[in-house]
Amino acid sequence: MNQSDSRRVFAIISHPDAGKTTLTENMLLSAGAIHAAGQVAARGQRRRTQSDWMKIEQERGISVSSSVMTFEHQDLIFNLLDTPGHEDFSEDTYRTLTAADCAVMVLDAAKGIEPQTLKLFEVCRLRDIPIITFINKLDREAQEIFDLLSEVEDKLALDVIPMQWPCASGRRFRGLTDLRTNTFVPFAADGEHPAAMPYDSAEMRAFIDDDALYEECVEESELAREYGEFKLESFLEGHMTPVYFGSALRKFGVLELINALAEIAPGPQAEKAVKNGQEVMINPSDKEVSGFVFKVQANMDPNHRDRVAFLRLCSGVFKRGMKLKTTENKTISVHNPILFFAQDRELADRAYAGDVIGVPNHGALRVGDSLSENGKIRFAGIPNFAPEILRRARLSDPLKAKHLRKALESLAEEGVTQLFKPAMGSDMIVGAVGSLQIDVMAERIKTEYGLEVVFEVALFQTARWLVGDEALIEAFAAKNQSAMAEDLDGAPVLLAKSAWDISYAQDKNPDIRFLKVKERL
Repeated sequence: MNQSDSRRVFAIISHPDAGKTTLTENMLLSAGAIHAAGQVAARGQRRRTQSDWMKIEQERGISVSSSVMTFEHQDLIFNLLDTPGHEDFSEDTYRTLTAADCAVMVLDAAKGIEPQTLKLFEVCRLRDIPIITFINKLDREAQEIFDLLSEVEDKLALDVIPMQWPCASGRRFRGLTDLRTNTFVPFAADGEHPAAMPYDSAEMRAFIDDDALYEECVEESELAREYGEFKLESFLEGHMTPVYFGSALRKFGVLELINALAEIAPGPQAEKAVKNGQEVMINPSDKEVSGFVFKVQANMDPNHRDRVAFLRLCSGVFKRGMKLKTTENKTISVHNPILFFAQDRELADRAYAGDVIGVPNHGALRVGDSLSENGKIRFAGIPNFAPEILRRARLSDPLKAKHLRKALESLAEEGVTQLFKPAMGSDMIVGAVGSLQIDVMAERIKTEYGLEVVFEVALFQTARWLVGDEALIEAFAAKNQSAMAEDLDGAPVLLAKSAWDISYAQDKNPDIRFLKVKERL
């Protein structure tokens, strides 16, 4: 087997509180990557989960930063991309999904498809990412399973194929029928689950110990078989989703989900790119080492002012000490590449297509950068979305303005928020998709940079990037100087008080495009 064929890169997506972080923990536990899972609902020190390292995550029990974790199972290397569930961080999730070849969509069995799940699914659909569905929390009272599957079919326009079928839910929950192997996987509330047993057997009947419930389980399992057969090709094309069930909190159904990823999740895929001005597909088997940065994280280790770029390798065999170039011809010597095992790190001597490595750097790399041996490969850009909240950054100590600017720029380069420098005035304007992003930024500036900063309501509410003839944009900027700004790349931006202002500007300037989404190339 080619080394890159043994890689599986998948993201976990869900609405907040569907149990995504608990599932992540117990996937790592089931695969032997960690020895004890964190308890998100616990108090104090025990509240800290392996994948939630940021202080605000530990305090609120939510994920707001995408994490990367590597583990081994069945001779395969899995790179798990844990995404924020909170809608205020949908941009970070979108960027992370650009690095995934497959997604696990986690649904709460009692709530079904929630608004954020729908948004994240649309992102997957944009990239035709195959989706495995995991219906969680079967140990609590659930909706009718047939209704849940109908909702997935109707709202997501996906063919659903149950690979398992639950025997009741809540207090009556007894386990799962594996429809492919014709076995019954028993559930125990204490987490000490008995071994699988033959389906429709005396052993299964004795375990369920309730004739009416037993007949119900067998009848529903037989009805579930009528959904049809799982078709791998349809799944890989993004038209069909296999459905698995379980309780992440009770560590039930988790190993079966990992086994499913091992069996049906695709290996590293070919990526679209531009090379020497021509559109090409970069294959994992290509010899030249190449990849793109989908995330930058500063100060993961508060004792060292570190800054790590997360690089998804797309081709070649990377060796420690290699020199890679950006398309801007910056040379990066990668002496200490990192592999991530939750909070632990290991130096990577070699890495292959499908691996995600951390590249320590001092501000040389940003989200969306492409890296390759000759610097001539540019992968499709990772988008920035127009902010829905704008705030003015104000310091209590004006003498520390330079420090604040550096902190704001550093966090904007990570993609935590966006940063705009107005054409008039010295205050920096911070843009965010949701208010929690502002809270995270304030918390991190305080803890990581020692600065007390206040984010005041700005005069403006939203922003649009201007694209078109340079002379036309310059003329527009001259007339609207008080509303003009530049983003981190120096691109012209219109700051607007309302959507009406943007519509008016568009009507009056039909030859200029006012963009809600900007791809960083």
